[in-house]
Amino acid sequence: MTQSMTVNQYEDIIAKLIRKMKELKPAFQESVSIGIVSMDNWEWPQGVGLFALYSYYKETGNQAIKDELIQWFDKRIGEGVPDKNVNTMCPMLTLSFLAEETGNPTYLKLCKEWVTYAMEELPRTEEGGFQHIVTRNLNAGQLWDDTLYMTVLFVARMGVLLDEDPYLQESIRQFLVHLKYLTDVRTGLFYHGWTFIGNHHFAGALWARGNSWYTAGLVDYLDIAPLPEGISQFLISSLERQVQALAALQDESGLWHTLLDHPDSYLETSASAAFAYGILKAVRRGFIDERYLAVGLKALDGVLGKIDEEGVVHGVSYGTALKDNLDYYRNIKQCPMPYGQSMTLLLMVEACKLKVEKP
Repeated sequence: MTQSMTVNQYEDIIAKLIRKMKELKPAFQESVSIGIVSMDNWEWPQGVGLFALYSYYKETGNQAIKDELIQWFDKRIGEGVPDKNVNTMCPMLTLSFLAEETGNPTYLKLCKEWVTYAMEELPRTEEGGFQHIVTRNLNAGQLWDDTLYMTVLFVARMGVLLDEDPYLQESIRQFLVHLKYLTDVRTGLFYHGWTFIGNHHFAGALWARGNSWYTAGLVDYLDIAPLPEGISQFLISSLERQVQALAALQDESGLWHTLLDHPDSYLETSASAAFAYGILKAVRRGFIDERYLAVGLKALDGVLGKIDEEGVVHGVSYGTALKDNLDYYRNIKQCPMPYGQSMTLLLMVEACKLKVEKP
């Protein structure tokens, strides 16, 4: 499928993905305190979607996308932003770029307030890790791999924007602390979380989307943050070891199971799209061996098969907490979500580059 599709066909899919992401509504009563399906809310799924839209705007120069992003932030700011935590910080990454482009002092003021919170007020675990505090849940003593994408990318970005080296150094420390406690040294994959209260990995879940926050997040972190060579080499070697394990666990469909090492768990599309995006970009940038191109292309095929004619991405698991029971992960509902749409959007844009550079 991928080899026969044209750039125009990818662009048609991209337009549908974006349209449907804006139109998403909950298919069931959400139990979370802030809705995570509709793009009308301010939470981490919306933040992931906003960053994908911004990345698409930067790639194409589509001014309409930028204007829509500005309208989104102006409306949400007018309504009142939510309380600060790891997950609600995710939209701030996109706002930091818009603050720089527009010169809007309100945007910059908010960004400074939120990065100050991350540096000075966000609760810490032992060894200074960002505690994964979310709305109504302190998650005391806990490190989650989600935090790297939701908060640490923003801290690094603000270090660049404000020329504040301590912010960059903090982002490096967070990556290293999280890798220290979340890496499964047997496989090179990552556990969903760790707690210093009891010193364990809960269910020991090698959860797909949690792993994909590293795969997709690292390739963008390396674009955002000027890192010492020794640090970038360490992070990239962790990525390549993860990809090596992913290659061995990839389903024939090209997708991955929501519990990576449990074939009895369902195949999950948002993680598969994020894996494919990170792998293809890492190969293109020369971060990892070119032999992994085939893994990324197979995943691209699998994700394309989960997009319906309207542009809705299916097989996406709903928001997932950190639990001590693997069956919890197996039983998470599946429904269209902003991060399913947005990770697929990033993948399609990367696929367009592949078609241009490798005709």
